[in-house]
Amino acid sequence: MTVFKTSLVWLAGITLLAQVAIAALPFSWFEGDEEMPSLAPMLEQSKPAVVNIATQSHVQIRDNPLLNDPFFRKFFNIPEQQPRHRTKQSLGSGVIFDAKKGLVLTNNHVIHRADEITVSLTDGRSFQAELVGSDPATDVALIKIPAEQLSALPLADSDKLRVGDFVVAIGNPFGLGQTVTSGIVSALGRSGLGIEGYENFIQTDASINPGNSGGALVNLRGELVGINTAIFSPGQKAGNIGIGFAIPSNMVKQITDQLIEHGEVRRAHLGVQMQDINDELAKAFDIESNAGAVVTRIVKGSAADEAGLQVGDVVTGIDGQRLLNADSLRNTVGLLMVGQTIKLNVIREGKKKTLKATVKEVQKQVHQGDVHPKLSGATFGDIEESSRYFGKINGVMVYSVKRGSAAAHAGLRAEDIITSVNKQTIENLEDFKPLAFNNGEQLLLNITRNGRALFLILR
Repeated sequence: MTVFKTSLVWLAGITLLAQVAIAALPFSWFEGDEEMPSLAPMLEQSKPAVVNIATQSHVQIRDNPLLNDPFFRKFFNIPEQQPRHRTKQSLGSGVIFDAKKGLVLTNNHVIHRADEITVSLTDGRSFQAELVGSDPATDVALIKIPAEQLSALPLADSDKLRVGDFVVAIGNPFGLGQTVTSGIVSALGRSGLGIEGYENFIQTDASINPGNSGGALVNLRGELVGINTAIFSPGQKAGNIGIGFAIPSNMVKQITDQLIEHGEVRRAHLGVQMQDINDELAKAFDIESNAGAVVTRIVKGSAADEAGLQVGDVVTGIDGQRLLNADSLRNTVGLLMVGQTIKLNVIREGKKKTLKATVKEVQKQVHQGDVHPKLSGATFGDIEESSRYFGKINGVMVYSVKRGSAAAHAGLRAEDIITSVNKQTIENLEDFKPLAFNNGEQLLLNITRNGRALFLILR
């Protein structure tokens, strides 16, 4: 009898949950005036705003280094060879952001290094797109197509999203054509994943598969709440296991405004290095919780320096918004507009203080002097705050590598971190400069790339 009663309560609970779920869904009308839940009405309005993106890039094939050696070619009577190229193709998705201007949002990694970008609409039309601007640190890119009669998705306020809200992912998975999957918001504010330089992801169980990148994550009103960008896949297996990530629409809007105005993001800079607070540090700094970040270094002349921030200060909030850790502080500052004044909530020696700081634009220090012949074509500078390695390792960042240059042939890539030269540890650009020339003799570089360390020998 007890089991029967429990079953009735359980069934009643399931029925109630079903009613709540159905009440939140859009409805369509069928014959006989039957009311049935359906996403179709919303999707009919939303799908035309989601596009397919195909890219082509011409990649130079790297030959054996010996074939570039004049002495080796002469000794074996090998004629000088012309550079060989192969065509690389990729597929992704995009979202029409401004129908009048033909602006389309997508991921930076979808169009990165593309020589041709083709945008295909749901009505069968295709257009060649031009790049307006991109931001690798947040993986947002904006392209433009010369098209009329477009349909754009309205932006939602992603700050109002809640865990459990229904969402729908629209994109082009595996190049199959436009596909729709549904799910819920599984988590908010995901960071520290090492996927992008600045992370504040929406996590969803709506299937996001290869090719969905740059597509739309919409709510049940058909409003854009995020741009699909990544999946979590253990063992690097291709496919979705129910953990997908999207860039919130509010972050996308902040980035897009700057891309339209400047063609790039002029990132705000506070000028500090931070460390997460653990239980031991919380006790040492006389604070009640381990939320926030402790200042470990202040850049001279920076906004933090001018605001009076000190090493050992614990920053717990910005403009009243609570900070969880060092990543959340870096994300918050990195998305501010240059010249914006903020209030820093600080605990110093157990006492609460409020400091005002006016954030500045990041001033890149780029090495433009003589370098080793094998380094020509690359630009170097101090590690940017947008890098996931900022404050975690010391060294010099490779800002860019010109295609076909000696540095490219040597194996250098943009965003590599050089941590030592000829076994001499370097901390910054000033340490790197005297070692980078070396009269053309051999260079042994220790490099960190995608979280892995490796050596490059340059002769």
